[in-house]
Amino acid sequence: MSDFISVSWSAVVATVQRVQLPAEKLSNYDLVLRCQEGNRPETAAFSELLKRYQSHVDRVLYHLAPDWQDRADLAQEVWIRVYRNVNRLQEPVKFRGWLSRIATNLFYDELRKRKRVRTPLSLDVPRALEDGEVDWEIAADSPGPDEDLTTREFYDELRVAIADLPEVFRTTIVLREIEGLAYEEIAEITGVSLGTVKSRIARARQRLQLQLQKYLDGH
Repeated sequence: MSDFISVSWSAVVATVQRVQLPAEKLSNYDLVLRCQEGNRPETAAFSELLKRYQSHVDRVLYHLAPDWQDRADLAQEVWIRVYRNVNRLQEPVKFRGWLSRIATNLFYDELRKRKRVRTPLSLDVPRALEDGEVDWEIAADSPGPDEDLTTREFYDELRVAIADLPEVFRTTIVLREIEGLAYEEIAEITGVSLGTVKSRIARARQRLQLQLQKYLDGH
């Protein structure tokens, strides 16, 4: 009598898809899985991940260090670390947050080496939401033609205010307002409790509002 082995059909389909489909046809999740097979990430899969997430890395580093001329070098180092450590990622579905953590940690490692603080990001005028929080929209790279002198002055003051924030506050603001990550994701990335994340964001917003009150009041 023949022996039968019970195999999940979904597992069979997933395996066949990974074998047959080219990298550009795979989901982000499957790309990470393919990169985790073997001792080194598969070239095609890794290249496709880089293609899909390069703008994400560039955006994180830009808002952390807009005036650094070597951001491209930092971005390259981010992907070197991804290549070397992708096998350690236990939950491939969380690749984007893991990537943000690598980019953020690399930035602060470099910041400590340089021993000086740079302007971290640029935010637009905040507005109150129904739940009482403040929505900090991302400003354009440069003021548009319709923006008046007051708006430009606000941008300048906001950059100063952000630069004056403690490092941990700047990190949470970038991850929350620039990357739009959930509080839970920020807690995982920064290695602190959910309550600490919420407290840091609230305190950072409060500091910014106090420092920029004259602009928020329309004066």
